[in-house]
Order: sequence, then C-alpha cells, then structure tokens
Amino acid sequence: MLARVYSCAVIGLEGVIVEVEVDYSNGLPAVIIVGLPDAAVQESRERVQTAVKNAGLNFPRHRVVVNLAPAAVRKEGPAYDLPIALGVMVLAGFLPQEAIENTVVVGELSLDGLVRHTRGVLPMAATARANGFKRMFVPEVDAPEAALIPDLEIIPVKSLADLYKHLSGRCPIEPYQPSESELEPMFIPTDFSEIKGQEHVKRALEIAAAGGHNVLMAGSPGSGKTLLARALPGILPEMSIDESLDVTRIYSVADQLPAGTPLIKHRPFRAPHHTISHAGLVGGGNIPKPGEISLAHRGVLFLDEFPEFGTRVLEVMRQPMEDKVVTISRAKGSLTFSANFQLIAAMNPCPCGFYGDSQKACTCAPAVVTKYQKRISGPLLDRIDIHIEVPRVDYEKLSADRLGESSESIRARVQAARDIQTKRYSPSGTMSSIRTSSTDVSSIVCNADMRVGEIRQFCKLPEDGQSLMRAAMSQLNLSARAYHRILKLARTIADLAGCEEIRSAHLAEALQYRPKLMMV
Repeated sequence: MLARVYSCAVIGLEGVIVEVEVDYSNGLPAVIIVGLPDAAVQESRERVQTAVKNAGLNFPRHRVVVNLAPAAVRKEGPAYDLPIALGVMVLAGFLPQEAIENTVVVGELSLDGLVRHTRGVLPMAATARANGFKRMFVPEVDAPEAALIPDLEIIPVKSLADLYKHLSGRCPIEPYQPSESELEPMFIPTDFSEIKGQEHVKRALEIAAAGGHNVLMAGSPGSGKTLLARALPGILPEMSIDESLDVTRIYSVADQLPAGTPLIKHRPFRAPHHTISHAGLVGGGNIPKPGEISLAHRGVLFLDEFPEFGTRVLEVMRQPMEDKVVTISRAKGSLTFSANFQLIAAMNPCPCGFYGDSQKACTCAPAVVTKYQKRISGPLLDRIDIHIEVPRVDYEKLSADRLGESSESIRARVQAARDIQTKRYSPSGTMSSIRTSSTDVSSIVCNADMRVGEIRQFCKLPEDGQSLMRAAMSQLNLSARAYHRILKLARTIADLAGCEEIRSAHLAEALQYRPKLMMV
C-alpha cells in the first residue's frame, strides 16, 4: 500500500507542490527519507515517530520509506513533519486515503504532537490554489496568513491528535474565517507638524512620496535628517491589496511577519545599520533569503550615515535600483526577489560633519572632505532623483509654538497625485500592480517606475521647457539617465499641482534637486 500526501516547498518567493509518498517493506524498523532533503527534513524522522506515539497511535514497525517528489527540488525546513505523519497514519490504516484528497498539508511537529509555526505559508497557500487544491491544513497560528488567499478552505491545526480526530470524523475542525480586526495595522509615524523648519526639505519629501523617487539628504549633525526620514511613512500613499499581498509574501518567506499581523497594510520602512554586509542588504547565503532591499519592497529603505556603508555594499544596489528586482546566482541555480524600493539616504558633508555649516567651522582638510564625499560613486548618485541640503534650524523656529502642516494634509495631496498616476498607467481603472508572480515588474505603479516608452508618452515638454532642458544638459553635464529622471520628477511635480502637462516651472523645480558641484 502506498500513501500519498501533498505538501509545498518555497523556492525564492514562489511555491512548488511537493508529493510526499510513504510506503513500507519488510526489514528492520527504520524511517528512510529520500528526495533531496536537508538536515532539518532528515531530523523529522524522530519528531514524527514521537509525535505519532504521543497522539495515541502506534507507529508501524516496518522499514518506512518516504519520498519527496520532485527529487530535483531541494526540500528545506521542518514543514514536512505533518504531511509525513499523515502519510504514516494512512499507511498504518488509521485514516483512509480519501480523507486527504485534494488537500495540501504543511506544519512542523513538536514531540508532544503540537503543530508549530511554519514560514512561507502565504506563498504556499497561493501555490495550492493555483494548482487546483481546495483545502489546506496549516498550523493554527498561521491560519490568518493562509486565509488571505481566497477560494481555499483553511483548516487550522493545533495538534496531530486534533487533526486525526477531524479526519476520522470524531471532532471536526471548523474552517478558519478571517476577521476584519486582524487586518488593521498598528503604525504611528512621526508627524510632520512636529518638525520645526525645513520647509523646503518637507516639500522635497512630499514630491518623493508622490512619485516614489529616491532622495539623498546632506547636512550637519542634528539638523533633522533622520527625523525627517522617519516621518516619511506618515505621508506615503496607501498600498493596494495586491501590493499588500506582494509585501506580505516576502515577509512570510523571510519569517519576519509581525505577530498578530497576517497582512501588512502599511508600507515597509527598513533602516539597516551601516555595518550590514552586502548579502544582508541584497540577500544571499548558502540558501538565498531576501535581504533588506527586498524587505523594503513597495516601501522605504533608509540608509543613515550613507558614506559609512561599505563601497561594495552600496554598489550592489545599483542594478536593483534600475531593474526593481535582484537576482542571486549560485552554482545550484538562480533566485529572483522583488526589490522595488524607495531609497532615502542621509549623510554629513564631511567626517566632522560641519563643512559649509553657518555657525561651526569644519576641522577637516580639503582632501579629507573630497575623499569622504567620493565614497559615494557617481553612478549611484546618478540614480538618486532628489538631492537636498538640510541646513541648521534657527532658534526662533525651534522655540516657536506654531506647528507646521500635518502629515495627514500632506498625505492627502500625495494620495491625490498617486491616484492620477494610477489612472494614467491603468486605463481600465484597476491597479496595475496585479501580477502573475511576485517578481513580475512589467507593471507601473508610480512615476518612478516609468520606462523610456512611458517617459516619451507622458513627459512631453513645451517649447520653453525644451530650451530650459537643453541649457541644463549642457551646463550640468547630465547623463541620459539623469535626463530621464528629471523628466519623471517634473511629471510628479505637475501631478501634485494637478496639471496634465509639464510646465517650465515644474521642470525648473526638478532641476533644483540635481546634485550640486563638488563643494571642495
């Protein structure tokens, strides 16, 4: 007799259906697992035997062989404990094969039979539905996450004994029904009204939020760069359901979903320390996992003390900033992770931090300042749309009682600009972020995503604008990439103003955000 149970593996951000075949033959009692399992899967032999015994059942005293197909796909982690245990129970005659037909099973077992959390449940559930399965057994703690996928019955399993009683008809488990309260995020950012002064920097961040543009802020220590960056999430537009599912998929695979938050509805804000490795930033390892740029997908990657990051760490971001994905290649194959993030960087103008400060003299030699600023390469600077200087805030502004404009009002303007972009790039009125896979970047969500074809169509300049751009190209020695980024930035400024066409005033403001000449 052969027992067959279906489970799922996660390769990169996508799921692959795994067929768990269990059979036995004469010989000394043993459990043999084949099908390219890793150490965690091999160790499931002891967990499954003990869990079946503690569920009140007898483990077959035969030579049990477990095959995980397809054999070419590497099986990682303890998610196969529960399907292997069910296969053994079917093989021993405790359950009929029909009880687990058209069902995907995932879950790690403890020795007492409890079913523990398993990472990557969301892409597993999406794969199960895509392959025509109607039901899925998941750990009870992961049921809210799996229930985000429609048209798939989710059975929350607390223990192996409870699942046995359910399948034998003695104590059925009710399918999980999500509640709206579980989907509400708890996220309170710093409000822009609490930040004194820096109106021109707030304007730059508003433009960046409206169009998804990259920003580099430079200024002396204590001028408010970090505070401004951490206030940015409060003015970002809401994510669509497709974007939320896309982000949640990445966090599920990385096992970083916050407790009690099955669906991430606010845009990610990642702020890694400058000691991070390049593998930690872009992803990698022997078994590649998403890095910080993927965890910032559809959100913000904040790099404070920008020049302090390693040169190699910064340079590996150049390709993902253009392609919106990162591909990690190993001898065993390549994996692609989504990386459509918005870079917000902050830096001091020199090692002491006071070069060009109006009140405190710089103690760095000119050569030291030049060397410090050149830690950021020209190609990387060329990929940043907005370069803004953050000056020291005057005492009068700091001590004033009057509050600035609130994040809520700024966010309303940003959302209106994003709605214009949504309508522009999706004529049918539906979000263009709907994709067939998690790494499909063919869609355009905001102005920063525009390609050359869309720039030619939506960023036409009037006669005076063309004259201004021609002069800027000549005087600033702009590259072709910088030319296109200026047009995209001008398009965003026009959207904030509610203008269908880009005017020379919008283009002039966009040109002001280009990097200044080297100060030394």
